[in-house]
Amino acid sequence: MVRLRHIAIATKDPEKTAAFYQKVFGLKFLKRVSSSPRVKSGVFLTDGHTNFAFLDYPSDEAADMKGGANFEGLHHLGFHTDNLAEINAQVSSTEAEKIGSSEGLTYAFDFDEKFRGPNGVIIDVSTKGWDLAPPAASAAPASEEKTLKKS
Repeated sequence: MVRLRHIAIATKDPEKTAAFYQKVFGLKFLKRVSSSPRVKSGVFLTDGHTNFAFLDYPSDEAADMKGGANFEGLHHLGFHTDNLAEINAQVSSTEAEKIGSSEGLTYAFDFDEKFRGPNGVIIDVSTKGWDLAPPAASAAPASEEKTLKKS
């Protein structure tokens, strides 16, 4: 079975963008990423079913797209599957392009495979899935606020 479990929005201000989605849609805080091999900064939220990432990409290469360092908007979708081989077989019968794999990478990414669909939308496919539950109140750092503040 395949389920949409991840939506990533590219933004130059992840904090401000995440604050909007928290205020308007009641999304819950998951984590912040201050720096990783693929993003300058990011904020992750959830509605309990879908992981939402608000990411600032440092380069076109990191964003997997030409103009990606300056792009703002829907960046990629993530699907959770229990059968990666079946998804790979289905993708290979289309015009979609495989653009990445987490195999052999030293940094722990949530995706297993990464594709570019027929309209240029990036698609992550994962057998591990994404964080969907906010951290327990006792496990959250004391400085963590329940709702992000606008900058």
